[in-house]
Amino acid sequence: MTTGNTPTTPDAPYDVVICGGSVAGCTAAILYARAGARVALIERHKKPDAYKVLCNHYIQPSALPIMEELGLLPLLDEAGAPKTLSVAWWTRWGWIRPESEHGSSPLPYGYNVRRETLDPMLRKIAMETPGVDTMLGATVTGVVRENGRIVGVRVRRAGVEEREIRAALVVGADGRNSSVAKFAELAEKSVKNNRFSFFAYYRGDVLPKSDVSYIWFGKDMAYANPTDDGLTAIACAPGKSHLPAFRDDLESAYTKYIGRLPNGPDLAKGERVSKIIGTTDYPLITRESAGPGVALVGDAGLCSDPIWGIGVGWAFQSATWLVEATKDTLTAGADEVDRGLSAYRRTRRARLRAQQFLISDYATGRPMNAIERQLFAAATRDEVTARHLHTYASRLIGVGEFLAPKVIARAGVVNLRHRLRGDIGRSAAGRVW
Repeated sequence: MTTGNTPTTPDAPYDVVICGGSVAGCTAAILYARAGARVALIERHKKPDAYKVLCNHYIQPSALPIMEELGLLPLLDEAGAPKTLSVAWWTRWGWIRPESEHGSSPLPYGYNVRRETLDPMLRKIAMETPGVDTMLGATVTGVVRENGRIVGVRVRRAGVEEREIRAALVVGADGRNSSVAKFAELAEKSVKNNRFSFFAYYRGDVLPKSDVSYIWFGKDMAYANPTDDGLTAIACAPGKSHLPAFRDDLESAYTKYIGRLPNGPDLAKGERVSKIIGTTDYPLITRESAGPGVALVGDAGLCSDPIWGIGVGWAFQSATWLVEATKDTLTAGADEVDRGLSAYRRTRRARLRAQQFLISDYATGRPMNAIERQLFAAATRDEVTARHLHTYASRLIGVGEFLAPKVIARAGVVNLRHRLRGDIGRSAAGRVW
């Protein structure tokens, strides 16, 4: 097989070089190889069971079709990763608890799983897929350019002389601090996140349900996700005004913050089985998703606010969009590959740009605007609005549909009726869990 304008030779035996062997990189490698491409999968960690530590743990329902295609769902079930049948939001107006409409199909569900479980599972599938050559313990030191186009990467491994690996397409799947993005000089926009985050794992019945994720929503936020091995990840995401207390005494500040959550996790019923993990600085990064001969997937192309649990889902999806746009171009020459990359860039922009804008705007720590107040208040009082919010939070609809005029109008009517009645009606404000 030839690779665009670069023929297959001992120095260029691949159609695609993928830098990064986590969710996005492994997904792309599997799908390209299944389509008949020769793939080099480069991963800097030496051990195949390496995994990302910082993660929300929640995988959006929008990612389930590709997870099913990859063969992950039965493996997740076997590993005890709980299906997340719903998400409950606490707001100042009460709890939003979406439920299936009577007689209708269940709400779309996601999964909660530790990366310690997911990453090695997905990497094993990739390494066992015919057509994928995996290079563990390899570091990308630069890109190879010819006539203004990227045609490969330079790779160094311990005890091995640096070498070039050429291909029709180079894919950066190497995370938020992407070396490929830097070497390729792809444009980048960074937005400050005025919240920070810490989480810990607990064992025990700290939550009332093992198939529901809980979010405390406001200027200061938190979440609790039941996950595999009977563990629950409990996270706080305060505004940075809380940072001095956390720097002074992390253990005390974290425990007090979780203890103050309305109807929060009952830590007394569980045992903390991990250290408190997190970061005080996590900017939101958006990069140009493709250039001549190169593309970015996962956090390398778009790193968002982890509080929303969208990183893993978008990693699966962005890798899929890239493969769909380029898999049939790899042997057709550089111009066709780059046309495919342009199609990928348009898809990712159309699917994610507006959502990233809203998330970045809220990451400033600002209070809710009028439309958000209208929608969230109505969702505590109206099951239709609650299901609509759940559908958007599952990333099954876009911003335009989420904020459609008829949706805002319904929320306004719901809230007006609530005020006229002078009671909580069907509000969740009086419920405990």
